[in-house]
Amino acid sequence: MLGLEDIIAGCLKNDNKSKEMIYKSFYGYLMGVILRYVNDRNDSEELVNDSFIKIFKGITQFSFPKDDTELQKAFKGWIARISSRTAIDFLRTKKTYMYVDDIGEDQQPLTRIDAVSQLNVQDILKLLNKLPETHRIIFNMYEIEGFSHDEISKMLNIPESSSRVYLTRAKNKLRDLYSKTLINSYATN
Repeated sequence: MLGLEDIIAGCLKNDNKSKEMIYKSFYGYLMGVILRYVNDRNDSEELVNDSFIKIFKGITQFSFPKDDTELQKAFKGWIARISSRTAIDFLRTKKTYMYVDDIGEDQQPLTRIDAVSQLNVQDILKLLNKLPETHRIIFNMYEIEGFSHDEISKMLNIPESSSRVYLTRAKNKLRDLYSKTLINSYATN
């Protein structure tokens, strides 16, 4: 059986079997990434396919890590970044602009959400889907994908301070949703 390094090498040579193996191996993973941004299943499937087109076109841009044991992690990170940017571009084209409130960063209290760290992944994804779209996008970009506020502001064409405000609001909303979830679960028990 071929290893990931051999399969990527095949993709670099434009080998269709290697591309098919990458597609089948990482389709579900990229669908998970895209679904954090886009709720519509049909749009998500299309965006995953668009992501693979970009991955195969840009495979020469992938940098192999020095440590072979890090290859899977490095490759998944690289393709996740491509797919998240593909989803963000899609959302940006759906809207002509993103409305940014006139509330300054100093008017939003900073809070820590320790309770969220105790949730399992499925619970977090359900809570994330309840966030307003802009809050969800910025939360995903910052907390999950690891983009900086500067990168987010450039990608979404919003002020950096707005990115911080939306992140704070997303965290506050998640805390409220989590509290309600806890209250509901205690009430039913």
